[in-house]
Amino acid sequence: MKRARQKVVVENEAPQTSQKSKKQKTCLYGSVFGESDLHTSMDWGSLPHHVILRIFQFLPLVDRARASSVCRRWNEIFHIPDLWRRFEFELSQPATSYLKSTHPDLIQQIIKRHADHLQYVSFKVDSSTESAEAACNILSQLVNCSIKTLGLISTAKPSFMNVAKAHFASALTVVFVNSKSLSSIKIDDTPLDDPSLKVLVANNSDTLKLLKMSSCPYVSPAGILCVADQCHGLKELALNYYILSDELLLALSSEKHVDLEHLRIDVVSENPGQVEFHTIKKQSWDALVKHSPKVNIVMYFFLYEEEFDAFFREETPVTHLYFGRAVSKAMLGRIGMNCPRLIELVVCANGLQPLDDELIRIAERCKNLTAMGLGECEVTCRGFIEFVKMCGGRLTQLSIMEEVLIPDNDYSLDRLHLEVSKHLGRMWFPDMMPTW
Repeated sequence: MKRARQKVVVENEAPQTSQKSKKQKTCLYGSVFGESDLHTSMDWGSLPHHVILRIFQFLPLVDRARASSVCRRWNEIFHIPDLWRRFEFELSQPATSYLKSTHPDLIQQIIKRHADHLQYVSFKVDSSTESAEAACNILSQLVNCSIKTLGLISTAKPSFMNVAKAHFASALTVVFVNSKSLSSIKIDDTPLDDPSLKVLVANNSDTLKLLKMSSCPYVSPAGILCVADQCHGLKELALNYYILSDELLLALSSEKHVDLEHLRIDVVSENPGQVEFHTIKKQSWDALVKHSPKVNIVMYFFLYEEEFDAFFREETPVTHLYFGRAVSKAMLGRIGMNCPRLIELVVCANGLQPLDDELIRIAERCKNLTAMGLGECEVTCRGFIEFVKMCGGRLTQLSIMEEVLIPDNDYSLDRLHLEVSKHLGRMWFPDMMPTW
């Protein structure tokens, strides 16, 4: 170590920087600070205002506070309102360690001084209860704030679900009551309940436009129906399928509602065979589409094959379908018959029977289809080319693993990509399976 330091000292005493190197540095820094600044020693306090602000935006809260002590000017910029529009927390360690490193009094000072400026607040928590508790403690301090966007996101389960329901609801209510202008909320894997939603609606019914809820077991269909009945400006709604009902769709189709733009539905089963999924009537779907003709209805399926019985037996106006687990030929056949508005279809896996007939039926009936993705499935080259030929250039996205395609007497894989490219009107190749 001693020798290394001596070597550095010698090099610093006798710099041998070439003229070319100096010129490169001038070009690099001169474009930001101006070449005249390079002839003097760097003065961090004289950096342009927008550069200092950009530096602060990349720093975590504690590092941002430390940087504010560099000089008086940096401290002034530290309190500029634009810097505190977004307040993001990533709680991925025990709360005691987190709060010790971030200093609770610092958080209190920031919230107290910039309550009027906070617009976007999000919490990402890991699986530890301490992290979720810390998020609730900070939420409880958001008094006199005018938040427009709130996100409570679990990066690993169970997170918020381990927090006492009363504690979580109390913390969340503080935000719902005091904000008065919430327009966007994303709440995943939390003990959110119907009374909390009523508080939300009572204070933010005129401003709420986006509500995303995933895995919130204490929310009932009646709770979400309350939101649909009173938040007339709702544009986007994301929820679990068990909350979806005919009554909810009819509420979203009433005259007092503006047009819904996105309805996202998670259809998830953790225990195969133990959950019986209900069926939504065609009349309810029709009412929604009649009221909001451009609505995107997105469904994410994570079911086992034996659990699909309740779906797509009648015409369903779904526009985007994603299957995260294996889906049967029969199910894909129903999609081809009963999903005329389909725009995008992604199938993660299927059995070992070729899906030629199912794909051709989808191409025939789904005239709006523009994106297709196939994972662990099987399709003959001839059947796949027929599908592409029928869809033509409207297929803007086509992602097919090479292993999906079965060569036949008419087409080899080498000839396949040329034929498909011809019908798409652009160069196309199948995706390659990673080799690692």
